[in-house]
Amino acid sequence: MDFDIPKEIADYLKELDDFIEREIKPLEQENDNIRFFDYRREDARTNWEAGGVPSEDWEALLAEARRRADAAGHYRYPFPKEYGGKDGTNLGMAIIREHLAAKGLGLHCDLQNEHAIVGNNVGLLLMLNYGTEAQKAEWIPQMLAGTGGFAFGITEPEHGSDATHMETTAVRDGDEWVINGAKTWNTGIHKAKWDLIFARTSGKAGDGEGITALLTPTNAEGFKVEEMLWTFNMPTDHGRISLKDVRVPATAAFGGEGRGLGVVQHFFNENRIRQAASSLGAAQFCINEAVEYAKVRKPFGKALATNQAIQFPLVELQTQCEMLRALIHKTAWTMDTYGAFSASDKVSMCNYWSNRLCCEAADRAMQVHGGLGYSRHKPFEHIYRHHRRYRITEGSEEIQMRRVAGYMFGFMHQRAPKGVVEA
Repeated sequence: MDFDIPKEIADYLKELDDFIEREIKPLEQENDNIRFFDYRREDARTNWEAGGVPSEDWEALLAEARRRADAAGHYRYPFPKEYGGKDGTNLGMAIIREHLAAKGLGLHCDLQNEHAIVGNNVGLLLMLNYGTEAQKAEWIPQMLAGTGGFAFGITEPEHGSDATHMETTAVRDGDEWVINGAKTWNTGIHKAKWDLIFARTSGKAGDGEGITALLTPTNAEGFKVEEMLWTFNMPTDHGRISLKDVRVPATAAFGGEGRGLGVVQHFFNENRIRQAASSLGAAQFCINEAVEYAKVRKPFGKALATNQAIQFPLVELQTQCEMLRALIHKTAWTMDTYGAFSASDKVSMCNYWSNRLCCEAADRAMQVHGGLGYSRHKPFEHIYRHHRRYRITEGSEEIQMRRVAGYMFGFMHQRAPKGVVEA
């Protein structure tokens, strides 16, 4: 196996770096936009009077960065060429996302809200693969333009990670579905005009089949955002919603009746390997910063870097980064070569370990920097607060480990869920 980064990807990283220096860094400095990345003024991101949601200025800045990235031909990298993309690979995306995150937080890559100049638009990828022809005609143009999209209503208040025990239901009434239930941690719901609601339409609790995804307008009668959920890291775009006799047309079904969870699982692997790479990049950033600081900080007349108590913890973290990087690249390559479900156990290994590693690296960087590291003059506490989320939300560590165990002990097999055909 060739462990070198493919030349075309290595060349593309340089192209991205040039674009960041030419377009994104100046935008970051304009009109005091740096306030959003000055961690002492981080609350500029949050509209506290509107329930803690992202401020309009903050989201407008992110949108402008994406617009510039799209105009330069970068934002759509993973999309098919026919939609303006570059037919980007999983390996390419993993390398790019790590590279961007390793630069530290900035307008080029701010993982608090999944923002990056190379997009990871799971909703669009789902639409391209599973939308009906009518849905594609309606949705793809606006999703490509960034003027439309939908939130994801999967998690429920009483069931969390167990999506198969769904209490939200939908029943047919002629040419309509009638939805009743509740969803929580509904990301993007503060602005989304549509929500992809997952509801049980047949079968019994615990069945993987019988759950249908329904494109639901958020202004429909009976659809209500009950509260925005404040978190360890603000602002919040996560809401709890309720649905009472919400009616949508039969054509709102997305990905086939009863096959909603299987369709989404197709992209869990691709999303998780990219997110794992981003966490690895953030961990590497923390380690690099701690090493450099240890070289110049000289308490008691000698550099911190001369102390084994400083060296050894960072050596262990760097060793984990090197091993994890090799596994991420191999896993992404396997997915490109044999299909998205060919390495599901390895995806889970990469994901849960990278998220944990990032938190450990941020914590160690805080310790090496002392009081300064704990303060908001440095980004480490922000990185910790953000990436602590992924140890729960991107499939909790325990769920990922259980998934790996399922493959190890023969309870699961490396194949696509029933009803899902790999692209």
